[in-house]
Amino acid sequence: QVQLVESGGGLVQPGGSLRLSCAASRIIHEYYAIGWFRQAPGKGREGVAFISSADGSTQYADSVKGRFTISRDNAKNTVFLQLNSLRPEDTAVYYCAKPRVPNWYSPTPGMYDYWGQGTQVTVSS
Repeated sequence: QVQLVESGGGLVQPGGSLRLSCAASRIIHEYYAIGWFRQAPGKGREGVAFISSADGSTQYADSVKGRFTISRDNAKNTVFLQLNSLRPEDTAVYYCAKPRVPNWYSPTPGMYDYWGQGTQVTVSS
């Protein structure tokens, strides 16, 4: 069964931090990369961070480099997204997603076939 469940969103002040979690089915976690995306009101879905299942390699959008960190805990079948130095423009619903192809990732949302339900991140004073 394919399952992705996000958690960890919330309201935080500018400059604050949050850690998002994406709990995945074992088969997803073992064979597929995981991508984190976000969608702000009135905007399209944007790729934020990606992590390989094969070697743990990562990729980040320029807008979050140096502030966000993606990691995975293989024992817990979970991928984390650490959000630091948050800005109001980071406000969005954050989703984790499974790509269509094993051991591969892409910043293009259309290349993903399973999505979690999303978790809201709001950065405001």
